[in-house]
Amino acid sequence: MNVRSLPTDAKSILTLQWADYEPYYQELEERILTKDNIDQWLDDWSTLAATVDEQYWRLEIGTTVNTADKNIEERYEKYTQEIQPLAKTAEQKLKDKLLASGLSPKGFETALQKMQAEADVFTEASLPLIAEEQKLALEYNKVVGSMTVMWDGEEKTMSDMFSLLFDPDRDVRERAWRLGDERKTMELSAISAIWEKFVPVRLQIAEKAGIPDYRAYMWKKRFRFDYTPDDCKSFHASIEEVAVPAAKRLYEKRRQRLGVEALRPWDIYVDPLGVEGLKPHTSIDDFKSRTKTVFQQVDLKFGEYFQIMMDENLLDLENRKNKAPGAYSLGLHVAQRPFVFMSAMNTHWDVATMLHEGGHAFHEFERAHVNFYQRGEIYLPAEFAEVASMGMELLASPYITKEHGGYYTEQDAARALIGQLELNIVYWPYMALVDAFQHWVYENPKEGVSASACNDKWVELWDRFMPGIDYSGLESSRETYWFWQSHIHTEPLYYLEYALAQLGASQVFGNARKDQKKAVMDYRKALALGASVPLPELFAAAGAKFAFDADTLKEAVDLFEQVVGELEEKLNL
Repeated sequence: MNVRSLPTDAKSILTLQWADYEPYYQELEERILTKDNIDQWLDDWSTLAATVDEQYWRLEIGTTVNTADKNIEERYEKYTQEIQPLAKTAEQKLKDKLLASGLSPKGFETALQKMQAEADVFTEASLPLIAEEQKLALEYNKVVGSMTVMWDGEEKTMSDMFSLLFDPDRDVRERAWRLGDERKTMELSAISAIWEKFVPVRLQIAEKAGIPDYRAYMWKKRFRFDYTPDDCKSFHASIEEVAVPAAKRLYEKRRQRLGVEALRPWDIYVDPLGVEGLKPHTSIDDFKSRTKTVFQQVDLKFGEYFQIMMDENLLDLENRKNKAPGAYSLGLHVAQRPFVFMSAMNTHWDVATMLHEGGHAFHEFERAHVNFYQRGEIYLPAEFAEVASMGMELLASPYITKEHGGYYTEQDAARALIGQLELNIVYWPYMALVDAFQHWVYENPKEGVSASACNDKWVELWDRFMPGIDYSGLESSRETYWFWQSHIHTEPLYYLEYALAQLGASQVFGNARKDQKKAVMDYRKALALGASVPLPELFAAAGAKFAFDADTLKEAVDLFEQVVGELEEKLNL
């Protein structure tokens, strides 16, 4: 059978049934492996796996672009119930076959290590539970994505309300924050109910795999070979030692500049200089055009990639009702294209998000030349995938001025970069909070299953990592803040990756300040490796060190504070 007879267009891929895939899996399973045919076998398998994968991600995209689309929801559920379990079983048989063969194709060593980890956690008995977990994630997204409020006679999404937190009028910000908070309160019981189903299902998934500790299960599943839970806790301590005091300094500076007695939750995002919030574009088309120009300044190839995405409708940037929360870039692996999703609100958040997701998208383009499993569609370390995105935010920062075809005047660009670098510093403590919380949940699942017990732990960790924001009279909002951190619910034990990646990205940024051209060249070289080498080697290729220690973190915090100081001097602050 010729696996290349499988369809390559999106419409046809979405119509495939298990019966269309099964003969190809059977043939690959029956084919005798030798050192002479292993490369062709891997190539055929790569084509098949990419097709199955693309069908899933196109359905996943469909459920997020319109959470009210019943048809796509039914097709998604049908895939997860009828195709996904059988495909996972068939995939695992091929992985077992390769592992049993003793063959080690050149450049496939890292993929083999990850396949072995998958074999360790895979069991058919857990597949219905995994489908149930995915269904719960869909329920969570539907609840969050459906929330709207009436603001001055108009229906507004939560993204609309978030954009009002940039308004220089403090009364407007507070009213918007409180209205959004009231709307969220209406969904607390629904989110609690979903959470209290999530944890038992996850414990059962691990138990079925013969791993009673869910964190240990996820450690294997997330291919964390290069660090341990104790390393994470060491990093929490480094953040507490270095980044928490730095964040506290920034919050105090913000409080003074705003001229307020206490920094409240609605004071976190507004420009503390009291000037009008940044407006980077006049329309979505204008936003796309400016963004393409910025990417061209970083590297001509990135401009070409973004033009392809514009031409092929691979950008869903508009804000609208019934659109899932958040932002993402997903790979469509037959098309060898990325798809970027976000909700633009004409604030600097749009720019930061687009540059971030653009880095992910370019990662997809850069690694498209290698085998599916080496490319990293499944095996790409998230810790480095986020270096691609966070690194792009910083590499693009010199080009966001109108002088370079970007969004802002020189002064506004300086304001934007100050805000970004300060946000990076205060983000480290928040990321540590989210990660420490998730460690606690799965170390203490009897308590972690209770939303109420989670509220108590969240507050305890908040006090450890997030001093400087006054929630007096708003204690209930603070203790349920974790309800709205989607990773906790839909991507368990995933978040510290951002903190580690930001540390890598800060080193890329430091390199670029010395030699931008070389830093971009190293960055692209690392992206092109996909998942073909271990995580520390990916960092090294990008000119960075994979680390957890306070000294490396301090270098990053010092760099950000130094650049902020230089920019403030420019603005005569």
